[in-house]
Amino acid sequence: MSREQLLNYLTDTLQPHRIKDYAPNGLQVEGTEEITKIVTAVTASQSVIDAAIELGADAVLVHHGYFWKGEAPELVGMKQKRIKALLEHDINLMAYHLPLDIHPEFGNNAMLAKELGLTITGPMELGNELSVAVCAEFAEPQPASEFVKTIERCLGRKPLHIGDDCQLIKSVGLCSGGAQDYIDLAANRGMDAFLSGEVSERTYYSAVEQGIHYFAAGHHATERSGIRELGKRIAAEFGVEVVFVDAPNPV
Repeated sequence: MSREQLLNYLTDTLQPHRIKDYAPNGLQVEGTEEITKIVTAVTASQSVIDAAIELGADAVLVHHGYFWKGEAPELVGMKQKRIKALLEHDINLMAYHLPLDIHPEFGNNAMLAKELGLTITGPMELGNELSVAVCAEFAEPQPASEFVKTIERCLGRKPLHIGDDCQLIKSVGLCSGGAQDYIDLAANRGMDAFLSGEVSERTYYSAVEQGIHYFAAGHHATERSGIRELGKRIAAEFGVEVVFVDAPNPV
């Protein structure tokens, strides 16, 4: 397939123009025009780029790319090394951040809810159909301790849980990645629990003082499924080889 075909498919599928983001969505580093092999990953780290080079990939498609708002513009150090490797090997870098989080079928939140046995019931931010955080619920209430086990089984890591293991939970606010501060909105919405990837010192007090469970399940772990599923769909649609590289990250 051509680079233009892939970009057109991603634009039509993810519709990045619909949401304001913290980094450019789409083509970030231009490489070869013809694409026969794609590497997908959560983040365009050096280890992912090295894997793409070793695999002979023509494109790297990630959730976390480069050129974030507030980031220093100079191409030095770690950033220079990454971009130099991409350019030297004529590899395209494409990144989609919030558009991949919110996609209703295979976005990070949608895939995470499906894996954990939750049904998404609507946006957490009332009146905002593009809300990054969503409301979800179990078919039947379950002990918080069972949810911990489910998270560990599905994501491969034990979450940090703030709350009473024995209490039953049914409604769960959900937002993959580093969205711990949505816990206050979840509490205002009367939800039993909130789950995200990361945790801050202040998150503990928000949970305890507002009587809401919090589950920190890992930024990387909560954002693997969206990009992996997108890669599978591209492979099925265009017949190109797509390899998911799960570079280790304990955060």
